[in-house]
Amino acid sequence: MHSNNDDKTKGSNQEIEEIDDVTKIKYFGGHEYDGIKELDNPLPPWLKYIFYVTIIIAFAYLTLVFVFKDASIIQKKEYSEEMRAARAKTEVAVKEEAVKSKANPMTQEEILAAGKVVFDKICYVCHGKFGEGLVGPNFTDEYWIHGGKPEDLLKVVNEGVLDKGMISYKSQLNKAQINNVIAYILSLHGTNPPNQKAPQGVKVVK
Repeated sequence: MHSNNDDKTKGSNQEIEEIDDVTKIKYFGGHEYDGIKELDNPLPPWLKYIFYVTIIIAFAYLTLVFVFKDASIIQKKEYSEEMRAARAKTEVAVKEEAVKSKANPMTQEEILAAGKVVFDKICYVCHGKFGEGLVGPNFTDEYWIHGGKPEDLLKVVNEGVLDKGMISYKSQLNKAQINNVIAYILSLHGTNPPNQKAPQGVKVVK
């Protein structure tokens, strides 16, 4: 007669002896499905170390984001700081340009030349190379949709006319550029270029 201890020892020996013939790896007991047995094959140490490192990195990242709120990690905060710095540089540049303009005022020819640069870059797509009008109205005739005075054009450039497809350029152009391009647009009156668009708006006699 065998004792219970002998049966347990025998069962343990059988489990220990249950090894795969090919890999020589012990089977994982109790994991057998459709004749397929699971091997007790642990992860290699190097893969475990990589896993541990990723946990440490994730913990450090979450700490920086939610505890220290590091600007180099939080993109929204970093973006806000960069935009603040850019606005500061723009304000400085505008002030320097204003001081420079007062010290060395531009001649009328220089104003029109500078205005043409802005016009060729932004306006000609809708108003034509010579202001003859394409999608936008003709600048060379006597008709104006929103008024033909400098202050009227200034309002259009600053605020835009969205229902007509005209966006605001207040944030894209500085004051000098806006004033220059308005002067250039007004100088196109009466130039009579070819392929003019039909008159639009109200006739303004100057």
